[in-house]
Amino acid sequence: MPEDWRRALAVVAHPDDLEYGCSAAIAAWTDAGREVAYVLATRGEAGIDTLAPAECGPLREREQRASAAVVGVCEVEFLGHRDGVVEYGTALRRDIAAAIRRHRPELVVTINHRDTWGGTAWNTPDHVAVGRATLDAAADAGNRWIFPDLAEQGLQPWDGVRWVAVAGSPVPTHAVDATPGLERAVRSLLEHRTYITALTDEDPETYCREFLTGYARTVGARFGGRPAVSFELFGR
Repeated sequence: MPEDWRRALAVVAHPDDLEYGCSAAIAAWTDAGREVAYVLATRGEAGIDTLAPAECGPLREREQRASAAVVGVCEVEFLGHRDGVVEYGTALRRDIAAAIRRHRPELVVTINHRDTWGGTAWNTPDHVAVGRATLDAAADAGNRWIFPDLAEQGLQPWDGVRWVAVAGSPVPTHAVDATPGLERAVRSLLEHRTYITALTDEDPETYCREFLTGYARTVGARFGGRPAVSFELFGR
């Protein structure tokens, strides 16, 4: 992965999207003194069957902020789109372009925007919409004639995005060594305890550790044998 950057912005659909495999890389980046901020399209309010959205949304927002802090991320924003029914389109592109203009990153991170996870599991519409919109918004953010109202609000064009890195891509091109950040990645995912408890009957810590270490080993087999986090990197 490129290393000549100072600021990154991670844009995903839901709380826990980054923690399922990407946060070990984020921990390594913040350790190196780089700034990383999170933007989430939704609060994940439709993600737990036993909790009504009005109760679930604030709870998952709190868990996400705690999760981000574990890997050195202090800024976490929520765009307020409805969980489960995020629509790709100009409204979503505008919100993400505005976030890019606010944070002015050189690297933008999102997750798999394709129809499937490796051709074996169907991806969710929210992931597809947010991933695609993020790729588009990286260019929108630098064009003063797209969403000109943003400049009127003080958000001047930012054409400084040099790469968009897609985590969880079925066709990864780059990887980050997961070893230094793996333990914090486990603790970061564990902060989503309410969601995990609803998801599995396993002990939450055992579940988080086995999932993330297994994922990092599988990825590492393609990238030199060390546990890793993989990305498909798009340059601009």
